[in-house]
Amino acid sequence: MKTIILSSIITLMVSSTVFAQQHHHKKDENNTTNLANEHMHQSSTEELIKRFESPERDAYQQPEKVLNYLEPLKGKKVIDIGAGSGYFSVKLAKQGAIVIAADVSDELQAALKNRIEENKLQNIELRKIPYDSPSLANNEVDIALIVNTYHHIENRSEYFSKVKKGIVANGELVIIDFFKTDVPVGPPTNHKVSIDEVIAELKKAGYINFEVNVDLLPYQYIIKAK
Repeated sequence: MKTIILSSIITLMVSSTVFAQQHHHKKDENNTTNLANEHMHQSSTEELIKRFESPERDAYQQPEKVLNYLEPLKGKKVIDIGAGSGYFSVKLAKQGAIVIAADVSDELQAALKNRIEENKLQNIELRKIPYDSPSLANNEVDIALIVNTYHHIENRSEYFSKVKKGIVANGELVIIDFFKTDVPVGPPTNHKVSIDEVIAELKKAGYINFEVNVDLLPYQYIIKAK
């Protein structure tokens, strides 16, 4: 497995759930946001849950590999931003993490509440969050995880500056999203955000160290940022 370690002075030259905002979006770093959210709004909550939890997603998302990559997890406090139906939140909790399942959608939070109760999970907290904030206290979590959601967030540098304040000193932000290429899964290519764009935006938010993995998953990159 190749892992590319980046510092704040290195630019990585690699071409490359639901967090849909329902209000106007600025341009510049957010020029993908409106397209991505309009695309998401075309599906009902039931359709989204079916898509998020499908065997087809398991095939490309390979959650076991992701969880192994994030280890150790037991006892770690993790916020899953854009938790959606709880695809990763439930798996993280079963690995022993203390999970904040955060999402802007009342419908998805309600569906996840039922799932948590059915699985008798005591270590997941539901957190309804606004569009412009992760609603984290300072130094609240060890890991902030955001999967297939980065391109839905507006004002990303400002948003992830708030995320950074919520992560403990030795903690990390982990972003998993689709390569900005024509791949058979995920949103249309013009909705995606490239690795270079993500890193540039995170630098504006105050992150200085980056670890990028482009080999673990077939259609997605993983960025760890501190």
